[in-house]
Amino acid sequence: MAAHAAVPTGRRISLHGWGAPVTIGVLYGLYAATNARHGGPTTLGQLWLGLASAIVLAVAIYALRHYGHVLPREPRAAAWGALVGIAVGFLYSLAGASVLSSSGLGLMSGAVSGAAAYYLFYTHEDAQGHPAPY
Repeated sequence: MAAHAAVPTGRRISLHGWGAPVTIGVLYGLYAATNARHGGPTTLGQLWLGLASAIVLAVAIYALRHYGHVLPREPRAAAWGALVGIAVGFLYSLAGASVLSSSGLGLMSGAVSGAAAYYLFYTHEDAQGHPAPY
């Protein structure tokens, strides 16, 4: 008696890889909504701001983690640096800081995280951009 062939089903949606981006996004959104409150009562606009910033950051982290490998290491490190710099500058601006100080803190944190990302990519890849064999 012959065994029957398994009928292929459609591709299932996998949540693999969404754990860290969603966690970071939720924490970021809560922090953004808290910064926007300035000690006052919570409003619906602040909750929408927190939700929107959480979704944007989570999607950006997911995209960089899953599709960033097609970029060479320099633009990929610059993308991570830009993401961190924009996120930090935005949070600092919500706390009531000036545009100049928010931009300065965002640029500094973006430059430091971009340099750290470049160092990580440079030391963990070979010359063609493939992961190192060790």
